[in-house]
Amino acid sequence: MKSEPIFLEPVMQERIWGGVKLREKFGYDIPSETTGEAWVISAHQNGPSRVINGQYEGKTLDELWAAHGELFNKKEAGAEYPLLVKILDAADDLSVQVHPDDAYAARMENVPYGKTECWYVLEAAEGANIILGHTASDKETFDQMIDRNAWEQLFSYVDVTEGDFIYVPSGTIHAIGRGITILEVQQSSDVTYRVYDYDRTDSQGQKRALHLDKVREAVNIPHAAPQLDFSETGDAEHRQTRLVEAEYFTVEKWEVAGASEFEWEADFLQVNVIEGKGRMKAGDKEYKLMKGMNFILPHGIDSVNIDGEIELIVSHP
Repeated sequence: MKSEPIFLEPVMQERIWGGVKLREKFGYDIPSETTGEAWVISAHQNGPSRVINGQYEGKTLDELWAAHGELFNKKEAGAEYPLLVKILDAADDLSVQVHPDDAYAARMENVPYGKTECWYVLEAAEGANIILGHTASDKETFDQMIDRNAWEQLFSYVDVTEGDFIYVPSGTIHAIGRGITILEVQQSSDVTYRVYDYDRTDSQGQKRALHLDKVREAVNIPHAAPQLDFSETGDAEHRQTRLVEAEYFTVEKWEVAGASEFEWEADFLQVNVIEGKGRMKAGDKEYKLMKGMNFILPHGIDSVNIDGEIELIVSHP
């Protein structure tokens, strides 16, 4: 049987800082008014997304990865699916946090992946900002600032607007600020070490745990801001922007205004429709695309034709 696109149903995750934009902006069925994350392409055990079309309908992505590695040109039998894509609605500030690299995650958490991630800003309120990095020049200074709770002096703040792209390697202190909606492409990991949480309490009146001992070991000191070199190809009807090409993933933005053909050499592609609508022809079949859809173009498909007014975030390992 010929390969066909694999459309996926998102998994919603409630968060203390979440809101309702996943429903308002993407039409998702959310469980509460504090829904923070939609795991839109996920094979992670904490929220695997489910196939909603074709011969594999009803199966979860982790099941597909395990039983049908040929769909992804899977190289290692025991490997776990490498990436996770989310849409986050930060109605309030996220905790300030850091994620470990692969080696630390394997040693301390017994999981295969640390967490390097990146963010495409879908929407940002006026004056919205993120925390990205810190000001300490050495570990002694970093430890002293944490011991003194000198958070305002320690954290580095960056203003963001719609369309910004941020690359966040493992070991980077970071936080998404209130009023920001992002699409996140990351390693398939759910390991987070909290640095600071604004002394918030949960529904039981308990403060959420911090993980300062692990933070001190996992953080990059000094912080080094990644240098990104965005490259564009195409024209007004068909523009591809390379957002990042890094160790764990490549992420691009595809913009279509008319009819365009796209070709690639990656083993498979993850695709998120972030704006607009259109139609996609893959092989001899045509598929309707609209904002909020998420799908995989598996191994065996190496080109598609897209017609419409549409914006896509496309990623692959």
